[in-house]
Amino acid sequence: MPTELLSRAQIRDRWGDLLAGFEPAPADHPIAAGMPAGSVTDDTEQAVLLGRLLVSGHGTIEPDEFASALVRWERDMAGRGFLSLLGPSTKRAVEAILNGTPPDEAGSAGTTNGAAMRITPVGIAVPLPSARATAVAFTRNELSALVDQVVRASYVTHNTGIALAGAAAVAAAVSAGVGGATVAEATALAIEAARIAARRGHWVAGADVASRIAWAAGLTASRSRRPEAGGGFPRREAADLIYRLVGTSLATQEAVPAAFAVLAAVPGDPWRACLLAASLGGDCDTIAAMAGAIAGACHGLGAFPPDAVAVIDAQDLGLTALADDLLALRAGPEGETR
Repeated sequence: MPTELLSRAQIRDRWGDLLAGFEPAPADHPIAAGMPAGSVTDDTEQAVLLGRLLVSGHGTIEPDEFASALVRWERDMAGRGFLSLLGPSTKRAVEAILNGTPPDEAGSAGTTNGAAMRITPVGIAVPLPSARATAVAFTRNELSALVDQVVRASYVTHNTGIALAGAAAVAAAVSAGVGGATVAEATALAIEAARIAARRGHWVAGADVASRIAWAAGLTASRSRRPEAGGGFPRREAADLIYRLVGTSLATQEAVPAAFAVLAAVPGDPWRACLLAASLGGDCDTIAAMAGAIAGACHGLGAFPPDAVAVIDAQDLGLTALADDLLALRAGPEGETR
């Protein structure tokens, strides 16, 4: 939240190379001035909204209901003075729906990262058929079933191949992680899911999301394996490389690959991944949300510092109960993972 929309140089000047934990927003922040440490942005707000709809719909999201929920959420955000936090694709789709555009047409131009930033609940609720398999072991039909759910949860605001590919990558990685996959295994599945989802929705010109995830993850992973890195990747070099080469804008083709680049740089420490992502600049709250969701799915809640967990619990978002409900959907009516 405090670093969103700031440049990498601004963040480094104020906090150093890497954030040490949750921080309040600076008084001169362009959209979050005065927000206390640990406050959430639209990424978390919309993820919670989506998760609760999944639970109330017993694993199914009705597009019309989602559109109505987004309209109510937008009005609530405006009432709290947070209208500027709406992403461009979601804002455009909500305005179109309010003006009478059918939900299945409202997202036809949505290419930014809003679908990917909120898709984590789908990854938690929808299992993949094997916990530790690589992407090669999955038939396209098995991954396509997950992609179907991603599309259903996204097309109201982001019905383009680019946006759906980014959302499918995050959902597949989260689902794989919950099922026991490592970060590397989850990334491989994410790339395959992005390839499938890129053929869904409306075509728009833009770089291939799956290819950019593979390239970005390889970029930072290869640096961390160099002998001079000593088995680690200097945090300043990692942040600067992702910021300069991968990109940290609202574009799905930048933000989603950036999240996977962060994970490849620090695959064994989800909290450090969150701090690195939040230190990048640009749309770094979204990048950190995606990287944190995937790393958390792969490593579990116990891998995060208790004081950091306590800060989020204090926001009273009901995340523990929501996560339990989503895992119950994953387990199915018989209590065993589908």
